[in-house]
Amino acid sequence: MQKMSFSQIFVATLLICGVNLLVPTDVSAEGWGTVTGQFVYDGPVPEKVIQRKKGDASIKDAAVCAKMDHYNNDLVINPENNGIQNAFMFLKKAKVIHPDLKSSKEKTVVFDQKGCTFIPHAMVVRTDQKVLVKSNDPVGHNTHTNPFRNEPVNFMMNPNDRKGTEVANVIGEKYPTKVTCDIHPWMTAYWLIVDHPYAVVTDKDGKFTIKNLPAGKNVFGSWHEKSGHLEKTITVDVKAGETVDLGKIKIKASKFK
Repeated sequence: MQKMSFSQIFVATLLICGVNLLVPTDVSAEGWGTVTGQFVYDGPVPEKVIQRKKGDASIKDAAVCAKMDHYNNDLVINPENNGIQNAFMFLKKAKVIHPDLKSSKEKTVVFDQKGCTFIPHAMVVRTDQKVLVKSNDPVGHNTHTNPFRNEPVNFMMNPNDRKGTEVANVIGEKYPTKVTCDIHPWMTAYWLIVDHPYAVVTDKDGKFTIKNLPAGKNVFGSWHEKSGHLEKTITVDVKAGETVDLGKIKIKASKFK
């Protein structure tokens, strides 16, 4: 009978004792949960302010940029439920990422321009994604980013450029990055560049949902261009296999002045 080596005896002993060194245990779906909620403007809904009035000849490229009335988009409140649109909700730091979300399924996100307005006004970009900047306007624009950690870009966009220009941001940013058009200074937008999948922008009702978060205590940041922090931090005890509903998170109107 062939003698077993010391290493063979050691492994065999571990297996008899129930220790499995060869097959790692996968994290089950039960180890992940969901957080949902709604940011609400706590006060009377402010009246909409016209940013560019239809036919205003003093507006640069008025035939395109003042073809219709355009309202300020730096604070959009739903009058039906006081929901705050275009607010960011994001995990401050992701220590663990769900296996299905470790890389982005969509490697490119589109950032467009129509009527001398950036579309979308607020968006999340992961570091493994590229932003494809396009223009749907028959006038020239430029796209100027202002990140803290990534390399800023500033380039011209030809009229009706549907091929677009790709922009890479390979480092996660702490807060959203402002994007501007220097030719039309009212044009602003914000990109939140993150190195994980746990960040969203609130919808027209101020609602958000973040799925497949690791169970346990998670610390979130929240931000809006008019207020900066909505709440400095929001700590949520995520329950495995469950959805934690934070309900209405009321933000005082004075934060937006």
